[in-house]
Amino acid sequence: MQTVAETLIQSLNEALAHAKGEGPAIVHTPISPREVRAQAELTQAQMAALMGMSLSGYRKWEQGRRRVSGPAATLLRIIRHDPDAVRQALLASP
Repeated sequence: MQTVAETLIQSLNEALAHAKGEGPAIVHTPISPREVRAQAELTQAQMAALMGMSLSGYRKWEQGRRRVSGPAATLLRIIRHDPDAVRQALLASP
């Protein structure tokens, strides 16, 4: 198991390699929360709850006042593919 320092050094080396254009990089196309929500047939309030966030924060995404990135974008992709899987996972968690 890596120490925190080793993990940090590895992360910095990966970031440096990425900045130099080396190494693997995964670039995701932007995702529209509004389109995902419409496809899943959810209200903004339902979508915010499914995402585990406030309604006002979710609305800022749809209004373009905040950018979706990182884990939130991944969760949106999962919801777009199978919203019931997310619901089931949330219901199964303690």
